[in-house]
Amino acid sequence: MSTVFLSFGIGALGGAGAVGRFWIHNRVVQADPRDFPLGTFIVNIVGSLALGLLIGAGATHDLRLLAGTGLLGAFTTFSTWMFETERLVADGALRSAMTNIVVSLGLGLAAFSVGFVLGSAF
Repeated sequence: MSTVFLSFGIGALGGAGAVGRFWIHNRVVQADPRDFPLGTFIVNIVGSLALGLLIGAGATHDLRLLAGTGLLGAFTTFSTWMFETERLVADGALRSAMTNIVVSLGLGLAAFSVGFVLGSAF
């Protein structure tokens, strides 16, 4: 696949991933408006599962770039996760901040692993 096509494809899928993250995050916040950043947590776990499926299924290099880097890279968000964790610390919600870090990492790795195993079955 040409570099130009890959670049535009990654950009387009990145836009779709970012819109998907925004949409899901807003729906979660509307349904559960507490201080814990549940919307970001959910998109990161779902994205980890999806990336595991993609890699486990043996996606080609180009597909990994398009779907993994473009779509899922924009869908998930490390910077927002860290920002929201810092806000929890600044607000004195240390237990929530630590929960956000530990549970996000643990479930993220577990979700990726489950996705990888499921993807490998295909």
